[in-house]
Amino acid sequence: MTGFDPPPEEVQAAVEMALAEDVGPLGDVTSSLLPPSIMTAAIVARSPGCLAGRACAVEVFRQVDPSIAHRWKAADGDRVRPGQTLAQVVGPRHSVLTAERTALNFLSHLSGIATEVSRYVAAAESAGAGRARIRDTRKTTPGLRVLEKAAVRAGGGDNHRFGLSDWVMFKDNHLAGITIADGVAAARQRWPDRAVYVECDQIEQVDEALAAGADALLLDNMAPEAVRACVNRAAGHDCLLEVSGGITLETVAEYAATGVDFISVGRLTNSAPALDIALDAA
Repeated sequence: MTGFDPPPEEVQAAVEMALAEDVGPLGDVTSSLLPPSIMTAAIVARSPGCLAGRACAVEVFRQVDPSIAHRWKAADGDRVRPGQTLAQVVGPRHSVLTAERTALNFLSHLSGIATEVSRYVAAAESAGAGRARIRDTRKTTPGLRVLEKAAVRAGGGDNHRFGLSDWVMFKDNHLAGITIADGVAAARQRWPDRAVYVECDQIEQVDEALAAGADALLLDNMAPEAVRACVNRAAGHDCLLEVSGGITLETVAEYAATGVDFISVGRLTNSAPALDIALDAA
């Protein structure tokens, strides 16, 4: 295990579901026709990026055939280059080929997320004085959230809440039914130890949330100059500031320089392109 691995039970369950989908009740009918032989292969990066999902690939090999041996030359969080061998795999040919696509799907998808995160982290750090950390959102693939959020960490990012029970967060649709002051007060009364976030898309809401004693503000779809005004407004308050909404690689440095604590980006998990990773027979 590495510091970026998701919980083993989550990995096991995700792999079981993926293999059930791919192998089906009859198994790999093509590979079953091959004569018995041992295959040696390499998992190779075809594009530059950041590796993630190794635990999932290992679990795929284990579930398909525990006799498949693998020796890894890169760990989650490592930057990889085109042509780099990430792992060597040795095992019965029919087993390796049955496991191939599912293992690569996990590696390619999760490494794509880690790679996209690493780009945003580097762009934010280019702001120099900015202290903002890059965060994901809840815009994840259903059933794969824990794996995708582990990939975000591998890429150098931070995790937003994992689910709706982690903390209280009043967004625009919530605030259509309750005032900021009443919402914060109700949250404090029912869950005094839970953090309370308030989404704000105008500076008047920032003033209301600060006066109500919110723990954090999510500044949504604000231009950088408006975010700077909110940062100044929040000075002296024990309140975290997070900015979100339409932030791109081209604009993230400008937002990071405003002085916010976090920048959350939905595309890190819902739109990151897969990293090109292949399995080559020796």
